Amino acid sequence: MLITRRSLLSVATLISLAPTFAHAAEPASQGERAIGSPTAKVTVMEFFSLTCTHCAHFANTTFPKVKAELIDTGKIRYVFRDFPLDQVALTAAMVARTLPAERYEPFVNALLANQDRWAFNRQANPTEEMWKIAALAGMSRATFDAAIANTELKNWILVQQQADQTKYKISATPSFAINGKTTSGAMSFEDFAKFVSEAT
Repeated sequence: MLITRRSLLSVATLISLAPTFAHAAEPASQGERAIGSPTAKVTVMEFFSLTCTHCAHFANTTFPKVKAELIDTGKIRYVFRDFPLDQVALTAAMVARTLPAERYEPFVNALLANQDRWAFNRQANPTEEMWKIAALAGMSRATFDAAIANTELKNWILVQQQADQTKYKISATPSFAINGKTTSGAMSFEDFAKFVSEAT
């Protein structure tokens, strides 16, 4: 999904409203979310928005093979980077990061597989539909409510997003980066594997 000037301005506005903060220890929700062997020779970063239909297409059609053939075999380590393009995606990212780290990837994939149910369902409240999926992932309502009200986490995600946009020149989601080389689009497995090979 191309990042529009409007979406960037809305993110910039949210960042400008975020207070600066510093902590001795980083909360668990702000830690890296990754799967695959820490000793893999190649690290791939995906920049994605949970309301991006192209991200959903990649997750549903290409990622399962990427996971089976490249991640589970130890060839690559895969890092998820939040790049929410709207408030609904930002809220979903906050909920995902509040789950235990081992539940993050399955939950994110569940959200992407069910976008029509929670992100684009005009007959329902997206937050309430999001809650139903979070409950299936084992999250209590109290934890969910705390997650979507967590201003510190929201600010952290937005600051990280802005830093990534500046560093990696992200102009669309999903985007992928390896060793400073970036590409974007809901690639096929063959194109993804080619990018990995050419970037390493």
